[in-house]
Amino acid sequence: MQIKPFITLVGAGPGDPDLITLKGIKAIREADVILYDALVNEEILDYAKPTCTKIYVGKRAERISTSQDYINKLLVDYALTHGHVVRLKGGDPFVFGRGGEELDYARQFDIPTAVVPGISSSVGLTGLQQIPLTYRGLSESFWVITGSTSEGQLSADLEIAMASTATIVLLMGYAKLPQVVELYTSKGKAELPIALIQNGSLPTERVVLGRVNDILTKAKESQIGVPAIIVIGEVVAKHQAFDRLKVELKAIAQ
Repeated sequence: MQIKPFITLVGAGPGDPDLITLKGIKAIREADVILYDALVNEEILDYAKPTCTKIYVGKRAERISTSQDYINKLLVDYALTHGHVVRLKGGDPFVFGRGGEELDYARQFDIPTAVVPGISSSVGLTGLQQIPLTYRGLSESFWVITGSTSEGQLSADLEIAMASTATIVLLMGYAKLPQVVELYTSKGKAELPIALIQNGSLPTERVVLGRVNDILTKAKESQIGVPAIIVIGEVVAKHQAFDRLKVELKAIAQ
């Protein structure tokens, strides 16, 4: 039987296996090979057919992971030798998922490709926490920014974005939290509400709410860690637990 190479990038969503799309499940069921990331909930792999080859490629922010060049090569090699390859990624393939790079590489070999979007943690986890990214009178836009560039630095876009009233969501940036706090403080924005969401959408989810000027202390006390996203802006105060936080702070002040 002639092998027909095909590559589909599938977004698995932020963690909860129920948050993958129906189209994503259909692609997984048809896959001959699945290359999946560290942040993909492995329960999703149960949708694959028994003959499917599943390969963990362990890409994860702030930790040692499989190189992108090697993953690109695996995608093409398996497509040419096995047929339909699903590249299963946490969140959405095109939101800091390097999906564009993988498509560029596959197209060099004239391999047909498709993309199934996924729920990005930037909008999915904030939504689950009932933090509106936009809110009339508070925030007219939101920025999703990488917490660390390829050079390991804070993105220059952060300083541009924080000059506005936009909500800012930092992905893969928890290790840079002290630098983020320092930058906001230097710009006179130490009172802005901030949220840290670890393991969002999973049973192990943890949320820390505060303001820029006290979030480092709260993060240390809660022992929160990666993977976590950072959300900064007035809309964070819309979280239903933020009012309780304000009451607690008022009691301490009295």
